[in-house]
Amino acid sequence: MPKMKTKSSAKKRFRVRPGGTVKRGQAFKRHILTKKSTKNKRHLRGAVNVHETNMGGIAQMLPFAGL
Repeated sequence: MPKMKTKSSAKKRFRVRPGGTVKRGQAFKRHILTKKSTKNKRHLRGAVNVHETNMGGIAQMLPFAGL
């Protein structure tokens, strides 16, 4: 059997918190920021948790994260 590998894109985008939740960055804050309102950009700051409906896919991409 070949070795299990972690998806390189996932390990760059997600961090597993000690409680078992997964931290991710907000989308839509990289470019074309001039047409977005200040309020919208402010609410996109910081990190949020991955929704529990997506945790199965995250667990498959990060097999050694203990999810």
